[in-house]
Amino acid sequence: MTEGDSPTIARRRVRLALREARESAGLTQNQVAEEMEWSTSKVIRIENGDVSISANDLRSVLILLGIRDKSVVAGLLAATRIARSRSRKPWYQAADFHTALTDDLRKLIEYEAEATQIRSYSVYYIPGQVQTHDYATALMSRYEEDLSEEQRTKRVDTRMRRREALLARTGDVQMLHLVDESVLRRTVGGPSVFADQLRDLKTHVSSGIVRIRMVPFTLDVSVTNNASFDLLKMSGGEALYRETGVGDEMIEDQLVTAKHHARYDRVWNDAADEEDTIQFIDAQIKELERTVTDRARRKH
Repeated sequence: MTEGDSPTIARRRVRLALREARESAGLTQNQVAEEMEWSTSKVIRIENGDVSISANDLRSVLILLGIRDKSVVAGLLAATRIARSRSRKPWYQAADFHTALTDDLRKLIEYEAEATQIRSYSVYYIPGQVQTHDYATALMSRYEEDLSEEQRTKRVDTRMRRREALLARTGDVQMLHLVDESVLRRTVGGPSVFADQLRDLKTHVSSGIVRIRMVPFTLDVSVTNNASFDLLKMSGGEALYRETGVGDEMIEDQLVTAKHHARYDRVWNDAADEEDTIQFIDAQIKELERTVTDRARRKH
C-alpha cells in the first residue's frame, strides 16, 4: 500500500485482499454475510469493487477472517480511507450512463485510467481505445436488436471519452495492439470511414503511445488466441477484460492473467513486426482510397 494510490487502486487492493482472506479461511460469501449480519449482495458488491467498505466494517470482517497482523490491518484501513475519498462521482457513474454501461465496463474505465500498460488482442475489430467516432458508430449499429438507440449512443460516447483520456496520457501508458489480419481488412462503416480509421491509427502509432502488430492469416492458428481481450497492468497486478458482443467480464485471478500475458507475448513475437504491419496498413489505405474514388466517378 502506497500513499500515492488512487481511490481505484486502493479499493482494488482492499477487495482482493478480502476475497483472498475469505477463500483462505474456507468461508463462502453467504457465510460471511451471516456472520456479519449483512446481506449476501453486500459481500458480493464489496468483493466486486462496486462499493467501498467502511473502516468500521473492515475492522470487523478482518477479525472474522483471522487477519490480525497490525501492519496488514493498518495498510488495509489506510487503503479503504483512500478508496472512499473521491469527492464526486466520475462521469461513467452518472445516472444517464447507468443503463448503457455494465459494471465490468465501468471497472475497465477505472482501470484504464490507472494502467501503465494495456495489451489488447482483437480478432474482429479495431481495439476500442483507438476507434474513431464514425468507426465506433458504425460498429455499434450492428447491435440495434440488443441495445436501444440511447444505449448505443452512450456506448459510443463512452468509447470516445476512453480514447481521449488514454491518448492524452503520452508517456504514462503504453498500448500494445495485436490484431488479426481480418481486423485490417474488414471495412466497418464502408471504405471512407475505414480509411479514416486506419489513417488515425497510424497517427497514434507515430506518436509512440501505440504499438501495433498484425497476426497474418499465414500464422499457424494453433498458436493464436481465439477471443479478443484487454490485459491491463497496474500497481498490484494485472486485470483481464473480455468482451463478446454486448456481454463482458473482468477477471482478476492472477493465474489467469499470467497465462494470458505469457500467451500474448508468444503471439506478439510470432506476429508481423510493426514495420511490416504499417506497410500492410498503408496498402489497405491506398486500396480503400481507390475504391472511394472509383465510386465517386461512377456517381458522376
